[in-house]
Amino acid sequence: MSLWGGVFEKETDEAVKAFSSSINVDSRLWAADIRGSIAHAKMLAKQNILKPEDAAAIERGLLEIAEEIKAGTWTFDPKAEDVHGEIEDRLFKKVGDAAKRMHTARSRNDQVGTSTRLFAAGEISALCADLKQLQAELTTQAAQHTATVMPGMTHLQHAQPVSLAHHLLAYFWMFQRDVERLEQLLPRVLSMPLGSAALAGTGFPIDREQTKNELGFAKVTENSLDAVSDRDYVIEFLSDASMIMMHLSRFCEELILWSTPEFGFVQLGDEVTTGSSIMPQKKNPDVAELIRGRVGRVYGALMGALTMMKGLPLSYNRDMQEDKIHLFEGLDTVRSCTRLMTLMIAKADWKPAAMEASLSGDFSNATDVADDLVEKGLPFREAHEVVGLLVKWCIKNGRKLEELSVTELKAQHPLLDEKTRAKLPHKTVMGARRSAGGTAPEAVLTQLSQAKKLLR
Repeated sequence: MSLWGGVFEKETDEAVKAFSSSINVDSRLWAADIRGSIAHAKMLAKQNILKPEDAAAIERGLLEIAEEIKAGTWTFDPKAEDVHGEIEDRLFKKVGDAAKRMHTARSRNDQVGTSTRLFAAGEISALCADLKQLQAELTTQAAQHTATVMPGMTHLQHAQPVSLAHHLLAYFWMFQRDVERLEQLLPRVLSMPLGSAALAGTGFPIDREQTKNELGFAKVTENSLDAVSDRDYVIEFLSDASMIMMHLSRFCEELILWSTPEFGFVQLGDEVTTGSSIMPQKKNPDVAELIRGRVGRVYGALMGALTMMKGLPLSYNRDMQEDKIHLFEGLDTVRSCTRLMTLMIAKADWKPAAMEASLSGDFSNATDVADDLVEKGLPFREAHEVVGLLVKWCIKNGRKLEELSVTELKAQHPLLDEKTRAKLPHKTVMGARRSAGGTAPEAVLTQLSQAKKLLR
């Protein structure tokens, strides 16, 4: 069954058919397309635009096609133009002329937009669930390490001691923002273009609200021109996905560094690492490296979608057929990377002793010496200079700040005393950061409570 005819006198060139076919990409939309067509047919029947028996035949035939696709007893012709035409052609072979009436008051423009939005909404919801699984694993790990002290860094240099729990929860909050962005996006994805037809709406007395409710959309689109040419939701999703990938990549970079002998903070599980074909001792963090590498796929998809749309006049243009390549690339990549990150964290063997040992003599307790002087009345800038000179002296003399005697401290400044010395152990320094959002165990437990409440 041809989707068009009449004005055309010659067949489309085979090379053009192959060039313009999207069936190898958009075949994934089959379930959403069938849902949309059934809802459309039901609405047409209720509005007396379609005979009830035709609507019933259409629904029956589409449900049979869905079962055939699931069972693998019918497959798409790889030479077909797209999934929507393939399903309509299959329906004609099943139910005859009723299939020809299914497209009344509808264009492929609003049909494709509706199917793509339905599919995207389901995948975005599933991605939110994937992210929450990752967040749950982070809270599980963090709960075991509120007292595990490690170097907190700026510029990849030791700065101040933090807990491993505090570090893990930093990623929890990154992913929480990612979840919130996706949840805020969903109502915009679930804006229904069906009923906009090709670009100007339709003269048939359709009921878009009925179709919206049947399909679970949040609203109907307000403008038919905008509805069939809008791909903002694809671009917005890819932007959100790019941020998720950036967050995953930052974590992967740390895991790669931490698993080296120089750090030794973590041993990644055998399940998520590989060996070497020549070096028997190697245990490579391949999953972390692949996630880090695949960020480029999602960034590329975002730039591809933006570039696709940048010069398009209203309304629909065939360029937009490319949207699904970018959308699916982003969805597939970010979902698989999120799931693999969860597995990698679940299988991680943290090394608290190595983390604590790395703090020895690193001067990440210097700020607490300055704070001690401030508490005793010295202006902070003056205290900062005093402690800087103290650190300089320690470096020249091969001494660790936390090992200095009271006599050695007083030799640097008369206000430095036993009280100062008591503040120097790294766990004490960590425990002193009790401010909201800080790294002290009690502050981290508050964070954990907030995190678990959000997950519930």
